[in-house]
Amino acid sequence: MYVPDHFSPADADSFSFISQFSFGELISAVEGKSFCTHLPFLFDDKNIFLLCHIAKANPQWREIGGQEVLAVFHGPHGYISPSWYDKAGVPTWNYQVVHVYGKASVFEDKERMSDMVENLSAAHEAGSENPWNGEYQARMLDAIIGIEIEITEVQAKHKLSQNRTDNERKNIIAELQGLGNTILADAMIDALKEKG
Repeated sequence: MYVPDHFSPADADSFSFISQFSFGELISAVEGKSFCTHLPFLFDDKNIFLLCHIAKANPQWREIGGQEVLAVFHGPHGYISPSWYDKAGVPTWNYQVVHVYGKASVFEDKERMSDMVENLSAAHEAGSENPWNGEYQARMLDAIIGIEIEITEVQAKHKLSQNRTDNERKNIIAELQGLGNTILADAMIDALKEKG
């Protein structure tokens, strides 16, 4: 990924980012072509792995073992109008993204699959007024395949108008808040605080 210096986060906690924005894209080769599956991931901070599962009917798992794969995680994003600048500019898009590269392997161990499903559910049921009780038929695990990605490289890009003046960045934040894109506005506020 192309990351100009001013869009490279100095102290990016990419693994916290992945935990917060855990629905990503798994990209690998299938029959010589790029193939992408959209799915939730778990970050195993003890072993520095990403874990996920896909449907057994999905052909991606059949060739993925041993491949270097790419997982992409998107954070907040939004259109930025040049009318929000003090000086002339061009339309652009602000966003946060993390790319994770790693070597993939496949697993079908039922106990490990069950742990992964339970951990994924627990992470996403947290805070729910009516959380799922975790009951399902064990045979449903036969319909999915587990994928483990041993992380080899992490790239982060936070394009949050760092190339604009502080006043322009404040204008952009106000405009985003007015449009209801508070999550992107908050990310820009945090970046301004980090700048000092």
